[in-house]
Amino acid sequence: MSRSGIRRSLRSPAVRTSAVVASVVLVAAGCGSSGSSGGGGGGSVKLKYSLWDDNQLPQYKKCAEAFHAKNPKITVEVTQTAWAQYWQNLTTQVVSGTAPDVFTDSVLYFPQFQKNNQILDLTPYIQRDAVDLQQYQANLADVWTRDGKRYGLPKDWGTMGVAYNKEMAQRAQLTPQALDAWTWNPVDGGDFGRAVAAMTVDENGRTGLEPGFDKNKVKTYGLAIAYEGGAVGQDSWGSFAVSNGFQYVDKNPFGTKYNYTDPKLTQTLDWFAGLIKKGYMPAYDKQSTVGADGLLQSGKAAMTIAGSWMAKTYTADGKVAFAGMPTGPTGRKTPINGLSDAVYANGKHKEEAWQWVKFLASTECQDIVAAEAVVFPAITTSSAKAEAAQLAAGRDMRVFTQPVATPGQTFVLPVTDQGDRILDIVQSAVDRVWLGQSDAKSALGQANSDVNALLKK
Repeated sequence: MSRSGIRRSLRSPAVRTSAVVASVVLVAAGCGSSGSSGGGGGGSVKLKYSLWDDNQLPQYKKCAEAFHAKNPKITVEVTQTAWAQYWQNLTTQVVSGTAPDVFTDSVLYFPQFQKNNQILDLTPYIQRDAVDLQQYQANLADVWTRDGKRYGLPKDWGTMGVAYNKEMAQRAQLTPQALDAWTWNPVDGGDFGRAVAAMTVDENGRTGLEPGFDKNKVKTYGLAIAYEGGAVGQDSWGSFAVSNGFQYVDKNPFGTKYNYTDPKLTQTLDWFAGLIKKGYMPAYDKQSTVGADGLLQSGKAAMTIAGSWMAKTYTADGKVAFAGMPTGPTGRKTPINGLSDAVYANGKHKEEAWQWVKFLASTECQDIVAAEAVVFPAITTSSAKAEAAQLAAGRDMRVFTQPVATPGQTFVLPVTDQGDRILDIVQSAVDRVWLGQSDAKSALGQANSDVNALLKK
């Protein structure tokens, strides 16, 4: 699900990174060189399929094996590459004509691929084979459409929660029940703000709520967020801003105007920047080499914002649990973000590639994914199986599934043209806020103008 969503190192339903590039080539009788053999003349075909999530590689290897068993003349080579390298490679390959036949797509890059005719319109195939689009979690399938054409089928989804260190929460006298019922606002932070302060501890053992707390000698920060939240702040400010009444764009998908100067957003960013000044969150430059994940797992931070796809990793040692996002002035909010699989428009084997995409989006493959209990598949019945598998493994995922079942608690991240350029513009502006060089209103004014000028091109 990555992931994600969307930042320089996007957190999305299926985003986890690895420095390792793994490749799995399934054995196929008569398989030729990478890419093809036999073409459309009835011979064997080898498809290339790329994804970025190392944690999902085993599931999709199994899906490829199951697909090959049903389609002996089609072999799928599954390649996994870490997030940053994945997109660097792919954006070059789609131009040079060497892109994989099928690849995992993100809402950040989908408009760019579509606009440049680099991904295939799947509408004729979907209609011909009568794919049931109602089987998927609501709102996931339509994200991948434009002008009545469909460019991908959904594969998974994820929502956000607050990962916290159970022992640190207990020392701060914060019960799971209290954490699940907490509130937030950009004025005094509400229950969430008090929890952040209570779980911040200096080297003398004083919490952020106690007199004499030394913000310059912090042993444990109450909160660490992903400062590189890009244009949406999926695992940082996004849920809070939306719960404060912020709307990213005038319409979604393919809005024509961003609202980055909305006071509902600037209040939110300034509140987070205030936590840095108080010593409750690490300074941007001090966190950059470790990341929020590393701070939480090393005990240097008590909480972070994380997606459902991280539950298995974070809870492995029993020290971390999840709470729901705090309820803001307009309610509890979390993005629901999904990924799709797309067919390269210039691939040589479009029909075979479609057959693989259709299988990836089928119950058969998504049930395989569900059994591994890493992400929630897009098909609702498979998603329920994933939740059951998580529970069987000792992970109660209601923090992530209840918002989906509750009207008004989820929102879809913005899908617009120029996504990668918008990411850089907004991130640069927000960087200034995190570094204490500017307040949010001043930092985002020019950025908002620049972003909206891009959308007019």
